[in-house]
Amino acid sequence: MTGATSMGVELGPKQLEVLRELVPTATTMALLINPGSPAIAELTTKQVQAAARTLGLNLQVVHASTELDFDTVFATLIQRAGGLVIGPDAFFTARAQELGALALRHRVPAIYQYPEFAAAGGLMTYGASITELYRQAGVYVGLILKGEKPADLPVRQSTKVELIVNLKTARALGLTVPLTLLGRADEIIE
Repeated sequence: MTGATSMGVELGPKQLEVLRELVPTATTMALLINPGSPAIAELTTKQVQAAARTLGLNLQVVHASTELDFDTVFATLIQRAGGLVIGPDAFFTARAQELGALALRHRVPAIYQYPEFAAAGGLMTYGASITELYRQAGVYVGLILKGEKPADLPVRQSTKVELIVNLKTARALGLTVPLTLLGRADEIIE
């Protein structure tokens, strides 16, 4: 859809911060990126590394560009990282449910940007509101149907973000979700 975009890369540092709030004893966190999308991977890594330094965390960057890479990534994480931020990438988005299930199975506290991840067993999602994105797309369709030329319409970026916490997963991981985090959540999965 022309003219509507969401935040992705920009949310990586905040996702790390929210995950750290839930796992405050972690000294190392991991970032999953897709080397097949170098521009997104590089920018995400740079921003999340800066946030990790600010939070006093070590950051382990892990890579996956095929589904076969997931087993290696999660096996590595069990031994080294206290949590996982999944970088924004269409490859990961198409596999959000699989990643959520893997994070739960391997008992890795993880955060991603889409609700399907938390619904499938991922610990949390923090990302652009899908409802808001659809609303903006609808506004664009309405303007185009009224005769506006798509090329003349400005690009709009969704600025509304949602936090979803899966309490069932938190309990399975032995984590207590702070009330401050629950109070900020837009949705809580029991």
